[in-house]
This record gives sequence, structure tokens and C-alpha cells, in this order.
Amino acid sequence: MKAVIAGAGIGGLTTALMLHARGIPCRLYEAAPALRELGVGINVLPHAIRELAGLGLLPTLDRIAIRTGDLFYMNRQGQEIWREPRGVEAGHDVPQFSVHRGRLQAMLQDAVLDRLGPDAIMAGRRATGFSQDGGGVTLNFDDGAAAGGDLLVGADGIHSRIRAQMHPRGPGLRWNGVMMWRGATDWPAFADGRTMIVAGGFVYKLVLYPIAAGRTPGTVLTNWVVCHRAGADGAPAPAREDWNRRGTLGELMPHVRAFDTDVIDLAALVAATPEFFEYPMCDRDPLPFWSEGRVTLLGDAAHPMYPVGSNGASQAILDARALADLLAQGGDIPSALAAYDAVRRPATARVVALNRKGGPEGVIDEVERRAPDGFADLDAVITPQERHAIVRGYAATAGFSQDQTRLRA
Repeated sequence: MKAVIAGAGIGGLTTALMLHARGIPCRLYEAAPALRELGVGINVLPHAIRELAGLGLLPTLDRIAIRTGDLFYMNRQGQEIWREPRGVEAGHDVPQFSVHRGRLQAMLQDAVLDRLGPDAIMAGRRATGFSQDGGGVTLNFDDGAAAGGDLLVGADGIHSRIRAQMHPRGPGLRWNGVMMWRGATDWPAFADGRTMIVAGGFVYKLVLYPIAAGRTPGTVLTNWVVCHRAGADGAPAPAREDWNRRGTLGELMPHVRAFDTDVIDLAALVAATPEFFEYPMCDRDPLPFWSEGRVTLLGDAAHPMYPVGSNGASQAILDARALADLLAQGGDIPSALAAYDAVRRPATARVVALNRKGGPEGVIDEVERRAPDGFADLDAVITPQERHAIVRGYAATAGFSQDQTRLRA
């Protein structure tokens, strides 16, 4: 059995490592001419870190990332709504990591090249589609070249060409009207240097967390995200060429002033960031199927989701483990891919649906709906039981539930 993987992002690279660990040869084909450390911060949850630890990657993660210790939810006025320990502090056997997306991808790439060989990743190969028959599958590229194998994994991202061929009239991008500005720069550590803060709901939201040690003592590479609802939920998504647009201070600073928190000087942090980027918050409606014969989808190609609840990369890693396990069981490939589809598609569809409602961060939305100007007594606004149901209910659905609740006294 030989697998062809379209896309060398987090999902595709993890799939290659999982397949290799089970003795299944594969090769990755990546559209970018070279793999570079792009993006900013993401969080990878314990249920996904457990899979990476099983691949022997935990020591490297400790070198490049931050073990997230605590999570705080606040309103825009900086009043605490919820707090909980994360990762090992919450009782998990592995950490939660906050990490630069590009550094995580580079770590996975290095592991693939080391374990599968220097020719395991072919860069500059943009997939355009595929063909298949009873004997195998062929992946086609825009330069006229092709690659053959026994199965194809479409891990080519939110604009996947593999998904587009499988679902030519499938769901388009769905924008919830929120624009995100994201950046990272070295900054003096706040709290204990391992804390994640989410402040504000879907109209205005701020996310802060460290993702690596800083270049100077006392600093950490601090990831920040500012969100503003600029359009109606379901409005036409911005044109693709507007994605990853470099942001400007003149456009962003009015939104920065919506937050009143003493945790950090947000305006100074944003102004000190050399460059930051603007993105629309988009997902897609869940697909009716991911697998077709010898072809299947994985990660953002299969289930792009809003970046709430720290689940995008984590779900792609879980996809990779499930797919590799089912292929390793033997039997015919279409049946293994159909079984993978049956396991992972409903699970990720539930996460997509919850993320559209705000995910665990929906507890902030609920408080802001009831007390938009802040509160004197949180329990009079929303009971501890209500808060618990929103936050911990999401964790159970997403697959990382743990008895980690520390209700606000």
C-alpha cells in the first residue's frame, strides 16, 4: 500500500508520520515552493498532544512551545467570567501547548524528512485534481505532472482542490461577519508567562497567550488576536485575494480601544508588532461524505471551523490517527476510508456546529448579552451551573473533557 498526500500542512505531515509508524509508505506533495514558518499562534489540546507524544515529539514541543497553564475568560471590561487550569495542571497526562503554527509545522516537517527520507515531501506541486480506478489513484498537478498511489489523502486546506472535485456544487465558504487581526511579538510576560486570556464575545474579542520564549530575558513571544464583527453572519465572504492581507494600525486601533483590561497594554503591544495580518473568520457547512473510493479528505479540506475552542489543528491530528489506524487494519482501501469517514465526519461536524455558537467562549457572549456594561455580581447575571454547562459541555463534545473545573468562588 502506498499513500499519496496532497498538502504538507499540520494535517498532512501528521498523517505521514502516523502512516510511517504503521509501516505504510507515503509521499507528500505541497503547493508552496518551499515550506516556511508562516502564521502566528495556535493551541493544541491534550487529546491531540497525546497523539504527537506517541510519535515521540513531546521533547521537541517543550523546546519550541509553551505549556499552557491557565485559561481565563473575561468580558471586554476585564472582569473574570471563568477560569480553569489546562493540560497537566487540569489532570491530563500530557500538556496543552501554545505554539507558533509555523514552528509546529517545521517540527513535523523535520520529523517527516528524518523518518521517511529527504524525498518524502515534494514542494512546488500544486494539485489540480485526481483520477482513480480499481487499481489505484493519480494526483494531477498544474505543471502537467502526476503522482500515483493506492490511495489519496486530500489535506490541501480550506481551498482544497480535492474537495472541490469531490463536491463540485458543495458548500462555499461561510463567513460569520468577523474580521480577525493576528500578530505576535516579543513582550514582557504577563501573569505567570503560561496563561491564556480570551476577553469579549463575537462582536469584539481579544485573545492573548505566549507561544515561545522571547529573545531577551523576561519576555515571551506573545500572540494576540483582535476580532471585530464587521458584517452580518452569513454575508458573502471577502474575496480570496483579501485573505492574509497585511493589517494597518489606522484600521485596527479603533477596535483595540474597545477593550479595557489591565492585564497588558494592548495598544502598545499591537503598535510594537512589526507586522500583523487580517483574516475573515470562515468555515464551511459539513459535507455529506469525505471519502470516494480510494480518495478521502482530512483537516481543513474536510472540516474547516471557526478558530474558537482551540480545535482546528487538534481535530486534524485526530483525523490522522484515525485514518492511519483504520488503514493499518488491512482489508480493502475503500472500506477503510469509508470507516474513517463514518468515525470522524460526524465528530467534526458537531464541533463545527458548536463553534458557530461560540464554542466554550459562548459563555462570554451570554454574559455580555445579559450585562453589556459589566457586572457587580457575576452569579446574579449567570449561575455557576450555567457557566459550567457551556464550557464543559463543549469540552465533552470536542473530546478533551477532564474534571478540571475551578468554579469562581
